[in-house]
Amino acid sequence: MYAKILLAEDDPALQEVMRYNLQKEGHTVSVFDNGRAALDAFNQKEPDLLILDIMMPGMDGLSLMREVRKKSNIPIIMVTARSEEVDKVVGFEIGADDYITKPFSTKEFVARVRAILRRMDMNNNENTKEVVQSGDLELDISRHETRLNGQEITLRSKEFDLLYYMVLNKGLVLSRDTILEKVWGFEYPGDTRTVDVHMRWLREKIERDPQNPVRLLTVRGVGYKFSE
Repeated sequence: MYAKILLAEDDPALQEVMRYNLQKEGHTVSVFDNGRAALDAFNQKEPDLLILDIMMPGMDGLSLMREVRKKSNIPIIMVTARSEEVDKVVGFEIGADDYITKPFSTKEFVARVRAILRRMDMNNNENTKEVVQSGDLELDISRHETRLNGQEITLRSKEFDLLYYMVLNKGLVLSRDTILEKVWGFEYPGDTRTVDVHMRWLREKIERDPQNPVRLLTVRGVGYKFSE
């Protein structure tokens, strides 16, 4: 899948390496060295994928992602020199789909971009007309929309992917490692706590009583299962 990619990175040398390798893959790349200019470009014409550095002049990557998430579920890869866990958690809470820490190899960078675009392609092509339903919960795959009792609810991109996976495997007990692998991918650098965080967010949106869920159930010592 060839994509229109918006790359925001203020390190000229790294920016050029990333741009070159993305274009080598066949993608169209728009490059910016500050967050404000990147946001203006995004608002003019939404790309297929955002790659955002956290530390940038004008507007940092996290602030930029907050603005983007107000109107779009576009996939976002965060790039940063920071390696502290708290930075990753904040990024995922805001809505990042993947996270890569400097320094990184060209092969790893390209692999992560390919993985996200592959998931996009699967959603856009293989499941174009698919609607998955479980009781009063309905997931429209082609539109990336979720409805509960006929009312649309807003889910982040990864929340939707997680819920879709759980509904498809309703009744099965799924370990956190399995969920992490299937929803986030083999090369995801995070840990199973990411699954717990996203489960909590989903419960707040689809459960009548998030403290006593009836759909997204915890199986103590194992993981989770979806119950209709």
